[in-house]
This record gives sequence, C-alpha cells and structure tokens, in this order.
Amino acid sequence: MASTGTRALQLLSLLQTHRYWPGQELADKLGVSPRTLRRDVERLRDLGYPVDATRGVAGGYQLAAGASLPPLVVDDDEAVALAVGLRTAAQSGIAGVDEASVRALAKIVQVMPPKLRRRVDALRTTTLSTALGPAPTADAAILTALAQACRDEERIEFAYVARDGQASTRAVEPHRLVSIERRWYLVAYDLTRFDWRSFRLDRIAEPRPTGTRFRPRALPAEDAAEYVRESLHNVVEPLVVEAVVEAPYDRVVEVLGRWSTVEDNGDGSCAVRITADSSDWALFGLAAVDAPFRIVGPEEAVHAAADWGERFTRSAAALGIEAVPGPAPDGPL
Repeated sequence: MASTGTRALQLLSLLQTHRYWPGQELADKLGVSPRTLRRDVERLRDLGYPVDATRGVAGGYQLAAGASLPPLVVDDDEAVALAVGLRTAAQSGIAGVDEASVRALAKIVQVMPPKLRRRVDALRTTTLSTALGPAPTADAAILTALAQACRDEERIEFAYVARDGQASTRAVEPHRLVSIERRWYLVAYDLTRFDWRSFRLDRIAEPRPTGTRFRPRALPAEDAAEYVRESLHNVVEPLVVEAVVEAPYDRVVEVLGRWSTVEDNGDGSCAVRITADSSDWALFGLAAVDAPFRIVGPEEAVHAAADWGERFTRSAAALGIEAVPGPAPDGPL
C-alpha cells in the first residue's frame, strides 16, 4: 500500500478529474478499504479541501467549491497544457482574463522543472497564432457561466441580440463552447425554436442557470466546431480574396497557410486565395506577411485595400511622415 502522503495526493488527483466518485469505485481505484478511504478524505478536509460525502449504498465523494482555491495536483502533461493554454488566454480578447493569465503563467513557469519549460518553449516556437486583428471581446463571467452549464448539463437562460438587432430571451440546453475566427460561440439546443443553434458570446447577456438538468441530445454534425462552421457558411456567403504576394513560398505558408491556399509562382512570388467573412480579415492576413502584395480580386477587396492605403497615408501625413512611393502595380491594387 502506498504511503499516507502519496495516497492523499492520488486521492486528490482523482477527485479533481470527476465531478462525483462512487465510494467503492474510488476505494478500488486507490487499492484501499472504504474505511481507509474515509480517513484519507478526512485528511484532505484538514488540509482545506472541501470534500462532500453522500451516505448510503450508492454513496460517494465529490470535491466541492470552497472559500478559497486550494493547491491543485497536476501531472507533467497537464502542467504543459496549462502553460500553453495560459499563453493563448493572454491574447484571447476575453475581458479580465488576459492580464490574469499572465500572472498565473508566471507562477506556473516559476516552479516548472527545466524539462517541462523546454517543452513549453518548443510548443510556443513551433505553433502559430492566427489572431491577426481585433475581435469582439468576450466577457469572462459569461464565458465561465456558460462553460459550467455545459459541464453540468444544466439548462440556462440568457438575453440575446440577433444579427438583425432583434432582442429576445433564450432558454437552451448548452452543448459546447467553440472559438472560431477570433469569436466565441455557444452551441446549444434552443428550447424555444426546438432546434440546434449557435450563439455569439458577445451578443449574450445575463446568463441565468435554471437548476434543471437535461439528457444530452445528438448533435446534427460531426462535432460542435463543424456545426458552427456550417452555420456561418449558411448565414454569410464567404468572400474569396485572390492576391499575389512578393515573398518566398515558405514565408507565405508560415503566415497564411492555415487558412488559405498558397501556390508558388516560381519567380519569388506566390498566388494566394483567402476565404473570409470580410475583405478586412483577408487584408489583415496579407499585411502580416510583411511583403508587397497585389490584390487580383474581387473588386470589394481592391476598394478596401485602397481605402486602407488612403487612411494610412493620411495618418502618416498628420505625423509629418512623407510616404515613400513604391513601384507601380501591373494590375489591380
């Protein structure tokens, strides 16, 4: 049998992975008797961990919310995932989360052994963020309330403003939260419309848990992310922007390859096709390559680029900076 201290850490780790553990199953997992399990639970309570117990044949244990956050037990893979996730959260655009993520990341990295720090740095240097421009800010409290409702399979109500500006109150069975193209969405079964819907988080307000649990329904898609993508495609006809970028193929793929198609022209330039919901988003991507580019079409993107150029030129002039003329383009801007 493991030592008391080791067993307590194992018990804590197990309690943190499940919302509820039947007593006998938990005892079997630890290889101890129910009586020893009860003593170990008491030790955790003495250390400040709030463990709720249910008596009876079907009784069990559950780690409850306490007055303060006690130390957590995480393994190596979980520690790396936390660090990488916090780096992403620091740039997430979630109000109140970015600064807190930086503070939490500093605490985690400080106590990491060197081998785990190297893993975190390797992941950071070999992955690429596609958040190239501003996006609607998601409220941290709303995000947390919806995440808890998804986890607990609890019906929730909230105020919602649709694309056309119409306000309504929705009652839903939440399924998953999805982040796509710099925006957060809630995938849920709408109890008013009797159908599945995706809701933008920046249009949700005043989420209210109802205390009513539900049995999960089958999602009419492979996964929640695919459902949101299909919903967006059905609502907004995607815009395909074609451009020629004067940069090596490897550089263009490094920046744009995740959300565009890139073809090497063989002369130091690349043909790029970007599918986006607006020309502004495509222009963010082209500008991120940091190389000259020429937009082939559509006309909407050509005009948007010209408008951007005029605005930047006026801004430079206001600062007393003279614009340096570049070579004349062969075709559209």
